[in-house]
Amino acid sequence: MTDTSTASPTSNADNSVLSRKLESQIGPLGVIQNVEMEVTVELGRAHMTVRELLALTSGDVIELDRLATAPVDVLVNGTLIARAEVVVVEDEFGIRITEVVGKDDNS
Repeated sequence: MTDTSTASPTSNADNSVLSRKLESQIGPLGVIQNVEMEVTVELGRAHMTVRELLALTSGDVIELDRLATAPVDVLVNGTLIARAEVVVVEDEFGIRITEVVGKDDNS
């Protein structure tokens, strides 16, 4: 009788050791590091009636509820995670994180 199994008796132990080693190198969230998430930067908000929205034309200015010097909100999948300042990187906008918001600070 011949053995047709391909797994060695130590393969589960080897996988467990490899898994722990990988986790220690990249942390427990390593398996989701390549998951893409939507990042939104919010300058501010404005409340308008439908009449005001329909009356908008090119060149109109909408005043937002935030000062020009105030930090912008950084949201990931709709959840506030940080505040930042707007910067220019070459010819494009970017942000510089100024504060990481904790779970209790989401206001």
